[in-house]
Amino acid sequence: MPTNAFLGVFAKSPIKPIEEHIKIVHKASSSLVPFFNHVFKSEWKEAEALRVDIRNLEREADVLKREVRLHLPRGLFMPVERTDLLELITQQDKIANKAKDIAGRVVGREMVIPQSIQNDFIAYLERCVDATKQASKAINEFDELLETGFRGREVTLVESMLEKLDSIEQDTDEMQIKIRQELRAIEGELNPVDVMFLYKIIEWVGELADIAERVGSRLELMLAR
Repeated sequence: MPTNAFLGVFAKSPIKPIEEHIKIVHKASSSLVPFFNHVFKSEWKEAEALRVDIRNLEREADVLKREVRLHLPRGLFMPVERTDLLELITQQDKIANKAKDIAGRVVGREMVIPQSIQNDFIAYLERCVDATKQASKAINEFDELLETGFRGREVTLVESMLEKLDSIEQDTDEMQIKIRQELRAIEGELNPVDVMFLYKIIEWVGELADIAERVGSRLELMLAR
């Protein structure tokens, strides 16, 4: 986004770029679903194209994060601290970073996901992406929170969204345990190095939901203040 255009957005709302940022990072994480569907079929050309898309989204999010850091006004007359907003966008940005890391590692090694765990793996991934989607929905209520002075029904609505985010993250914890158990049951049939990387990818996918929950926690802290 050109700086002049970016400053124009800030003039309308200092929160809007942060809302736009979470949409970008969620798009990066959600792109992992079609990415892994290609990986399952060893369609590496298509997987590589999506890896590039995810990388470009991560770069776009990075640029927007830097612009927010540079141009977020210091004299904000809002019921939230500037430092809280900067910490929030830092946490958001980690979602896109993690999506980029996952795609890069899988393509770089042309990793094979064992067929016996593919259905549970994609369900696990989709639930982690649900967490980033829920975080995005909550953050995109920020303008409404400001309009109501962080009071009333809007606060209740956002709190319910954050409770759902916590529930989704708990689901992903349980799903991660199950899929790790499934991998352990067949790891003797696989190359030990491949197994090591598979466990790491399972962990990184779960971190998408963990980071999304941390985004929600930052917003929850702002509500509490």
